[in-house]
Amino acid sequence: MDIPGALDALVLDQLSGTVMATGGGSKELDAEPLGEVLRVTMDALAQASTRGTIRIDDMIVVSDQGYHLFRPVDMPFDGPLVIYVRLDLARSNLALARRHLQTISGQLGRETWPPSTPS
Repeated sequence: MDIPGALDALVLDQLSGTVMATGGGSKELDAEPLGEVLRVTMDALAQASTRGTIRIDDMIVVSDQGYHLFRPVDMPFDGPLVIYVRLDLARSNLALARRHLQTISGQLGRETWPPSTPS
């Protein structure tokens, strides 16, 4: 929630839709459809791709309720997570928010992989 203009934030398990962490007013959000939005988009893009696969770094949806940012995070042991942030249209900086999400996703990945080796 340190992202300027952030209204809601969730970290959820992409496969099950289980919420791992929340921030802002996200207690009112139904997380399962948010994970489904990303899954359906990935499936559709993969079907349209000549290679049959696609990797999404982040996804932005603009609606009358704000910017909706989705950032998939591959976790080597726990499966894929999704960071979701809803931003106020008037008070947020989309480029800055994307940079924050890149940093957060990088920190999540470093916390679990690679495992630290004893010195």
